[in-house]
Amino acid sequence: MSVDMLRIVCAVEEEARQSIENEKEIAKETIKLAHIAGEKQIESTVEMAKSEVDHLLRASHQKATADAKELASSNANKLATKRARAEKRLDSAAEFILERIVMSR
Repeated sequence: MSVDMLRIVCAVEEEARQSIENEKEIAKETIKLAHIAGEKQIESTVEMAKSEVDHLLRASHQKATADAKELASSNANKLATKRARAEKRLDSAAEFILERIVMSR
């Protein structure tokens, strides 16, 4: 082999080595950027999940409050009905007792 051929081979090998080094650097940078993008995506997803949880908690709280008000209203109506019935029975009982007292004389 001639000296010129050796120089060409060495130059080609050096160029190949440089190309490989450049590609490795590009690959490292690409991996780094992908990692950063992945972390940002994870953070975004976590924030969306937190927002959804907050929304669901608010909706759940509103539903629970509405249900509690409805239950309280229903219980108040039942209580009023029972109280009216009890007062009516009390009036009947008072009349019955009065009648018994008057008849016993």
